[in-house]
Amino acid sequence: MTSAALPFGSWPSPISAVDLSASGHPVEGGRFVGDEVWWSEMRPTEGGRTTICRIENGVVTALLPEPFNARTRVHEYGGGAWTATDDGRIVFSEFSDQRVHIGKPGERPVPLTPAPAVAATVRYGELSIVGNEVLAVRETHDGAKVSRDICAIALDGSGVRSLASGSDFLAYPRLSPNGNMLAFVAWNHPQMPWDGTELRIVDLTTGVSRTILGGTEESVLQPEWIDDESLYVISDRSGWWNLYRTSVDADVVALHAADADFGAPLWQLGAQWYSVLDDGKLLTVRTFGTDTLGILDPVTGSLDDIDLDGLTSISLGGRRGSSVLLRTGGAHNASGLRLLDLDTRSLVEIRSGRETIPDAAYLPQGEPMTFQGPQREVHAIAYAPRNPEYRGLEGELPPYVAFVHGGPTAHVAPALNPVFAYFTSRGIGVVDVNYGGSSGYGREYRNRLRGQWGVVDVEDTIAAVQGLADAGLADPARLAIEGGSAGGWTVLAALTSSDVFACGASYYGVAELEMFVAETHDFESRYIDSLIGPLPDAIDLYRSRAPINNVDGLSCPVLLLQGLSDPIVPPSQAERFRDALVRKGIPHAYLAYEGESHGFRKLETQVHARESELSFYGQVLGFTPPGIPQLELWRP
Repeated sequence: MTSAALPFGSWPSPISAVDLSASGHPVEGGRFVGDEVWWSEMRPTEGGRTTICRIENGVVTALLPEPFNARTRVHEYGGGAWTATDDGRIVFSEFSDQRVHIGKPGERPVPLTPAPAVAATVRYGELSIVGNEVLAVRETHDGAKVSRDICAIALDGSGVRSLASGSDFLAYPRLSPNGNMLAFVAWNHPQMPWDGTELRIVDLTTGVSRTILGGTEESVLQPEWIDDESLYVISDRSGWWNLYRTSVDADVVALHAADADFGAPLWQLGAQWYSVLDDGKLLTVRTFGTDTLGILDPVTGSLDDIDLDGLTSISLGGRRGSSVLLRTGGAHNASGLRLLDLDTRSLVEIRSGRETIPDAAYLPQGEPMTFQGPQREVHAIAYAPRNPEYRGLEGELPPYVAFVHGGPTAHVAPALNPVFAYFTSRGIGVVDVNYGGSSGYGREYRNRLRGQWGVVDVEDTIAAVQGLADAGLADPARLAIEGGSAGGWTVLAALTSSDVFACGASYYGVAELEMFVAETHDFESRYIDSLIGPLPDAIDLYRSRAPINNVDGLSCPVLLLQGLSDPIVPPSQAERFRDALVRKGIPHAYLAYEGESHGFRKLETQVHARESELSFYGQVLGFTPPGIPQLELWRP
């Protein structure tokens, strides 16, 4: 086929914003229930609720009818919102009231936990069934005070009992085989779980608690009992999250030393990076840039990798014998639930996260790249424009959008991301940046952002786009930047401190710090201590770094997108920045969405936001995307 020459950004594309959302239903949490596989599925077409699904006669069936929504607000990011009993009952945290409910498929679930005195003041996450009880992390809100404990909920609805408390944050409750010892991970403000946590064990017969390992400079994750005296655990004491064997006597032995992470930041409760197999070996996921699945022999320390044919992101689900459920995705494979047979090493797709996938000819080829900034190396993935029907004009270079992930302690890998294809199929390049502070490259790389938020992330993102421009791949005059949450902070910081970008889009981004730390939720309320510095000593840095205080350095248009029910980055952040843009006379648009929280979940919101972003880029970067409604910009 001969391609036609059209300006970059103006190429007609078969990929619509409706396609991105209407056919998408992110899946996770796969587990075996009897002879069936169940999983959770977020559905934008049903108001963004999360239901539990299985396959019946080849058809996906929702086990939780509308309006039930299996989603917990513990830490606001949730995790471990549902589990299932051996006899096929669903146990889940219902989003509307945060009570734990139980019910069989086809029946109306009933509450297991009591109604709190004030609606939604008690939350439960990381649910797991042990005997006749459900272990959970419980979060109690009493006015401005937030406390957490590990509790056991009776499956017969007779009550809830507390097992352990005494720390600001708790995770990974694990009962020993004899039921006498409870292991868990704990940490306190101002630590985040990737900064420093402790492995603790409490003797349930005496109430005596001991710290086995960990501290303020060691992050410990996912303890699992081997027997009544010893456990496996992940620790980054070497600078990398590696696997260890420890005991109630605090002996610690490394299983396999590697410059790779067998763990990741604990943003959501219940995440697991290894599973103990029936033969005593460990099925592991390790990361250096991309994920690798392997079987670790804890006796010999040998590691046998499993080839998953280009899948670059892997998370472990349930296991039964040699069958393991994985949530996986890659540069050419949509994220979804797959079943791995460890004996044959064959992989079968159970449920894709998408109903339809764009034609492969319109999907960009993610290329991992390393750029050399003025201070350090920067890892990123570049996605060049790609459409079999069109090419750019002779001598024209494409515009590029730098995507800045949230967290900021998060990580991106090459992925089949329809959002990227939405842009690249129209002639707009994308670069996804793992700036300093990102996970997946060891503790030193994560720690690059300590005290440097708004500096290192900005410098590294600029290094990536300038590297593309210097290589003749991107138009240096048509560079944009997009990010959400902490990524939105980087967008606003980059726009107000440099002239590299022609425009930027901030999804629910942090704009200032003094009110943010007072208004945000408990989990992240002291995160800024490590990213900038503790108050009151760092007050001058808070003020000098905050993008809202640097609007005088801004000269390009900005798009602000915000959920009005966001408890993590409240709407006041975007509204203050909007007001500053008005005072400075900067063209902009502020899009506020009713009923949306931190991350848009409704179909109509997702479509409107993405089309608005594309129109915004077209108006600023000088192209007209066909068939896209024009976003009205405020102009002085």
